[in-house]
Amino acid sequence: MAFSLQTYLPRRLRKKSVPVPVVRLTGTIMATSGPLRPSLSLAGVAGILDKAFAMKEAPAVAISINSPGGSPVQSRLIFQRIRDLAAEKKKPVLVFVEDVAASGGYMIACAGDEIIADPSSIVGSIGVVSGGFGFVEALQKLGVERRVHTSGRNKAVLDPFRPEREEDVAHLLALQREIHQTFIDLVTSRRGDRLADHDDLFTGQFWSGLRGLELGLVDHLGDLRGVLRERFGEHVKPVVVQPARGFIGRRLAGQSLEGGSAPGASLELAGAGAVERLAALAEERLAWSRFGL
Repeated sequence: MAFSLQTYLPRRLRKKSVPVPVVRLTGTIMATSGPLRPSLSLAGVAGILDKAFAMKEAPAVAISINSPGGSPVQSRLIFQRIRDLAAEKKKPVLVFVEDVAASGGYMIACAGDEIIADPSSIVGSIGVVSGGFGFVEALQKLGVERRVHTSGRNKAVLDPFRPEREEDVAHLLALQREIHQTFIDLVTSRRGDRLADHDDLFTGQFWSGLRGLELGLVDHLGDLRGVLRERFGEHVKPVVVQPARGFIGRRLAGQSLEGGSAPGASLELAGAGAVERLAALAEERLAWSRFGL
């Protein structure tokens, strides 16, 4: 077993480590989450962001992101919380891209004073998308009649079981353009003159980290530990900030918080959990597969 001389030196003579808190933001971005559907939202990450920026002796905060995007609202809320804390605590923010920081994931990445990516990371996808299915012909073949009653003529717009109306699609596209412009404004305000003049920059196209560097979407290529050692010396100590652990899953197993059985819950929750898990996996898989992951 190897021993370090540092162990035997008085504390005042030991080389002091430099702690840098690391916040890992991984998953799709949406307001709702749970044991069967982990995701990124302001409510879910606010606590660990507060803990990271509260580390007084840290010279910076590192954020590692791996997300294909999701809710534009939650993306912007997380972005804004990071910027607010950075200004309040006067700490620079270094964002490290893992596999992908696309769409809302890239919006969050823009909260960094610098964005560092792997050459093979995927970045960009600055756009807005919504999708769904139409089941009109399927209902007709099944002989099912769709009945919808509303007190407002626009309360059932884009109903997947009814034919699309041109005015509904036009309204959706106008809404998307507004959200898209908000995204564009955020990126340009943060990246400024670093952005290249490229026709596809804001079309929803995405690129590798290597190409992203040329386009000004990222600032450097590298990895978290290597960059931190380069910036803060060989005694830098990345400290992963973990969320507080809670008691979860016991009810999903048909147990009450007191430890007894919840009568009739096991089978019901097992069935509901299976459906939720399948839906969550399908949606998650679709989000990641857009980027070949």
